[in-house]
Amino acid sequence: MKVYGKLDEATLRKYVLSNVGVGDKDVVQSAAVGVDFAVIRCSDRYLIVSTDPITGVRRNIGWYAVNVSANDVATSGNRPRFLVNVMMLSESEDTASLSLITDEINRACLKLGISVVGGHSETTKGIDQTILVITSFTFAERYVTSSNARSGDVILMTKTAGLEGTSILASDYRRQLAHLGAVTLENARSMIEEISVVDAAEVAFGTGWVHAMHDPTEGGVLGGVYEMSVASKVGFILDAEKIPVAQETKLICRTLRIDPLKLISSGVLLMSVDSKGKDYVKEALRDKGIQVAEVGSFSDGDRILVRDGRKVSVDKSPVDELWRIKKRKL
Repeated sequence: MKVYGKLDEATLRKYVLSNVGVGDKDVVQSAAVGVDFAVIRCSDRYLIVSTDPITGVRRNIGWYAVNVSANDVATSGNRPRFLVNVMMLSESEDTASLSLITDEINRACLKLGISVVGGHSETTKGIDQTILVITSFTFAERYVTSSNARSGDVILMTKTAGLEGTSILASDYRRQLAHLGAVTLENARSMIEEISVVDAAEVAFGTGWVHAMHDPTEGGVLGGVYEMSVASKVGFILDAEKIPVAQETKLICRTLRIDPLKLISSGVLLMSVDSKGKDYVKEALRDKGIQVAEVGSFSDGDRILVRDGRKVSVDKSPVDELWRIKKRKL
């Protein structure tokens, strides 16, 4: 069975990360497993840049695309300022749906303070679903990356696991989830409005206690922590019982038989925080009305998920439940 979604780590290293053109002295942070963005030296500042495709979403694709790309840049601790947008429209799109997509892009950019500065738009033969590819960037004087986690750091996360996936599932599987009731499904779908980490990342970075941040997309919270550990060459202990999961997510995941910890989680911010400063970071986020929880720690040991009193070794990033469920007949 073909696995969709991100390439696995071994394939990525062998075929993609081994073919990156010439080396350049101004590339401070280049492509790497688990790293959200590249860093390029520009005189006395740094260019922070990241790109992301949106391929598994039909509704609200413009809103998703902007926020997901912006989130990656924001994990540097800096707000994204500029955006380049590539739209590959399916043959079924008309001017009405194009207008809807571009309105969503514009709304997201206005909310985040981002300028659209270029891109490319076309109708693409042979695809049955529109694909958006967004490149976001900004200039910064300082930053952190997901590769800077340290052994002994605590792992903090904002909001609730599976946030983005919950919204997608509530829209795409309405028939199978109808028994949960209109209110539950509407609450779940509305989670799309919470998928930005830009404000949270800026606040957390401003405390001075954050060593690394990451935006857990495919593979969910578990995948995000795993990617941080690989990028930083450390282990972790992640406590499943401490990871917040919204009631709507629990109900939907129980019905569809999927794991919320492996469900795409844009909107959640993972942070590797100096244990001495964890309370300062928590307080700063809560003062802004942002939910935050302590869910584990990075270590010199193995990569461990503690669930139901059992320790489970995590040796690879999980396939996202959103892709897995699409292979099942419901």
